[in-house]
Amino acid sequence: MKRIVGMLAALGLIAAPTAWANAELAKAKNCMACHSVDKKMVGPAYKDVAAKYAGQKGIEDKLAQKVIKGSKGAWGDIPMPPNANVNEAEAQTLVKWILSQK
Repeated sequence: MKRIVGMLAALGLIAAPTAWANAELAKAKNCMACHSVDKKMVGPAYKDVAAKYAGQKGIEDKLAQKVIKGSKGAWGDIPMPPNANVNEAEAQTLVKWILSQK
């Protein structure tokens, strides 16, 4: 039993830095200049993005392209500019993190 509890605790320690690292990636790529996790700023809150796209097939790839190329109209009149500083792998990481927000 102690072994199982120890393994679960270790998994928690592994998962926590990953979530933190993805928030740091969002900050490093200037995503947090227009977005926050829990409140609308210039762009929608990440929790709202996660709720809107929950369970949609193929949405990670579509949203990753929006992160890279920009988008207009999905959340109102203010466009999201392209982010040339984000590569495909980083966009996928960011989108997975965003969609995990509850």
